[in-house]
Amino acid sequence: MSEGLRAQLEAGIAALKLDLLPAQVDALLAFLDLLQKWNKVYNLTSVRDPQEMLTHHLLDSLAAVPALLRHVQTLPVAEGARLPLLDVGSGGGLPGVVFAICCPQIDVNCVDTVGKKAAFIQQVAASLRLPNLHGIHNRVENLKTSYPVISCRAFASLVDFTTWSRNALAEGGIWFAMKGRRPDEEMLALPADVQVFHVEPLQVPGLDVERCVVWMRALV
Repeated sequence: MSEGLRAQLEAGIAALKLDLLPAQVDALLAFLDLLQKWNKVYNLTSVRDPQEMLTHHLLDSLAAVPALLRHVQTLPVAEGARLPLLDVGSGGGLPGVVFAICCPQIDVNCVDTVGKKAAFIQQVAASLRLPNLHGIHNRVENLKTSYPVISCRAFASLVDFTTWSRNALAEGGIWFAMKGRRPDEEMLALPADVQVFHVEPLQVPGLDVERCVVWMRALV
């Protein structure tokens, strides 16, 4: 991976005020390298150019990390335990792998219906020695485990995302949906028992695009 990409990644991390160790920066670049190599065979993403992968995938996912961390810090977790997070339709591991690298206190479970994509996540976990990263080949509707945080990035409409993952949401849990521009129509279409309690604008370093996180909870 070129020094130029490293410099751009480090500048983005600084702009987001993320406190990452050099080993975490190395892991993010190693992930980008793996994504490139596997993409040639497994078609994990339509983005092929390393520069575009950095901005449109890596930095785009990193932009959501501060928001996620702020929420996680408010949750009670047993000493020595990791907070479970489910990333739905994780594809090539975005944002799931990025969350796992940046947030070792979170146990990231990436579920995808495509076997080769879940296998890629497992390969990344092994290659980068990430004990808090797991690939799950399944439909989210079939999962039996419940999670306090369920995330997605450009996965589906808010209605479909919350409907399909509803049974996997722990009591008192939240949905964390990464979107482009503010999805007002999608929010209006949500059922009465799903509440949007925050829409947080995101600024992606090096990208002049609209991004946001839609925070939702289930009403009992």
